[in-house]
Formats: sequence, structure tokens, C-alpha cells
Amino acid sequence: MNVRRNVPLAAYTTLGLGGPAGAFVEARSTQRLIEAVTAADDARTPLLLLGGGSNLVVADEGFDGTVVRVATRGRQVVDAGDTARVLLCAGEPWDGFVAWAVANELAGVECLSGIPGCVGATPMQNVGAYGQEVAEVITAVRVWDRRDRAQRTLLPKECAFGYRDSVFKREARGRYAVLSVAFALRRGGTASVRYGELQKALGEGDRSLARVRETVLSLRRAKGMVWDPDDPEGRTAGSFFTNPVVTGAEADAVLARAAGVLREGESMPRWPTDDGRVKLAAGWLIERAGVTKGWTVDGAGVSHRHALALVNRGGTTRALLAMAARVQDRVREAFGVGLEIEPERVG
Repeated sequence: MNVRRNVPLAAYTTLGLGGPAGAFVEARSTQRLIEAVTAADDARTPLLLLGGGSNLVVADEGFDGTVVRVATRGRQVVDAGDTARVLLCAGEPWDGFVAWAVANELAGVECLSGIPGCVGATPMQNVGAYGQEVAEVITAVRVWDRRDRAQRTLLPKECAFGYRDSVFKREARGRYAVLSVAFALRRGGTASVRYGELQKALGEGDRSLARVRETVLSLRRAKGMVWDPDDPEGRTAGSFFTNPVVTGAEADAVLARAAGVLREGESMPRWPTDDGRVKLAAGWLIERAGVTKGWTVDGAGVSHRHALALVNRGGTTRALLAMAARVQDRVREAFGVGLEIEPERVG
């Protein structure tokens, strides 16, 4: 096994931040992935599984453990009537999969276009955008159980998916290494268009899978949410904060505090959730709390395009997290709402 030492992790994250890894291994097969994880566990060293690095904030000091870069590839399709069951290795690029699905007129992930990262990371936080979540189409997640030293298949119920949440982020945090993910897509199915902004952008015309993908990509680009290493506004981790989910009474209290900043004819964005609570729009709260797009301190700032994205403008991880704290403080002071950081923080 080829183990490299003190590899800078900034080159492996979309933020372009992060110090060195104590040890760095690239796993290009599922067997090599299992071997690398097992070796780290045998040595009792901390382990970080690294995919596309798009949802990751690594400390300036780096990670004093073993980083296993998941670079496995493979796609298997099993047709079952109107459903195509697709099994993908964890290291497959996510947007490549979405593009393939749309090109083959397989519905179920078209609204998740443009999201960077790898397939294996999507169950972790139940990746979602524009009215879709991967929980709607995942049928199984194959994992390496680090505790029991065995492969397991987790069904959706066992994954306990929630809003940007799953068992992988809670009680089973760190226990499993995702090896592959199985999806069920609708052959010849219609596009899922449930999100208001997407509906407006599409209008009454063509709503084919290809058109929906094209429109989602356009919307994401306008917000700086399509990663481009040549774009100075593209050095982000995507949305840096999750939309807060609160009780109805808490949402009413936020609305009361927002009365003074509502523009004429404007209403505060809020959506009911399946469990009876209310989801608020973090980006709206940030802007109405007085946070200006483009605000920059010590090389870390708020995107010029979208208040939810924080951008590395030549600073450090420490500066980026300090900017995140400033944004959180502004929203808490204005509305009494605590924003949670979405990306995984390491080191």
C-alpha cells in the first residue's frame, strides 16, 4: 500500500484550505479501500475518508491521522421494468452520475445537478437541492463496518434519513465506510419540479429532464454554487449553513422580529416539514440580518452571489470560521436563530 506523508490537503478541498495529512492513501478499488481503513484501525490512528472535498473544512494545522482518498469507480445497471436500479461505487463523481441519468432519461436526481463531490458522501447528509433529496431514490448503502470488521448493507430505514441528516452523522458517526450506493430511478419518468424558484425559472414550457438539469445548473452558477477552480468566487464548500428547522411558535417569533426588515409586499420564507415544524431560509435570514454579500475579513468572506456561501479569498481556515461566527452572531442578534454549519469540520 502506497502511503505518503505530510500531504497538503488544501489541494483536495474545494475551499482550497487545510494543512497536511499525517498519512495519505489513495484507494482505487473497494478492496483497497477496506484494506486502508482496516490498516488505520489496526494502528489506532484517526481516520478521514476523503471524497471530492466539497463539504469539508480542514484545519490549518491539518489532520494528524490517516486520510484515505476514496477514488473507487464502477457503475452497474439492473433493469426492472420501469425502474432502473443503479449500483455505484462510492468514489464515482456525483454530477457525472446525474448527467448520465438525465442523458438516459432516468428520473429521480435531475434537480441535484451541479452538486460537487462523490456518490459515497451523498447518504451522509442526505444531499438535497431544489426540492429533491437522495433519500427519495436510495435503496441501499453498502458499507464496511469498522466495529464488526465486516461488510453490511443498510436499507433506507436503517439510514434514518432526515433533513441534511442520517445515521452516519449521528449514532453511527465514524462507524461505517461507505463502499457503494444503490439507487432506483424511474425510466422515462417525468422531472420532479416542486421547488418554487425552479418552477418560476422553467415557466410553462419544456420540463424535460435535460431542461430541468440545464436550469438547475444555471441557477446554481448564478449563486456561485457550481465549483469552478478558475472562478475566484468558486473556492467554497457550497452552502455553509443549513436552513434552520424550528417549531411553529419559534417561526412566529422570528416573523415578529423580522417585521421591521420586510420589504413592501414581501413575506418571510417558511415551509412546513413532515414532522410539523417549520423550515426557514438561512440565506434570507443572513441578508436581512445586515450581512452584505462580498463582506470580507482577513481573506475570508461572504460570496458576492449568494449569502449562504462563504468564500476563501486567500485567507486561512481560522479566518473562514471566524467569518462564519460573525454571520451566526448577526443572525442570532437579529432573529434569535442559531445557524448550524453544514460542512464537516476536521482537525
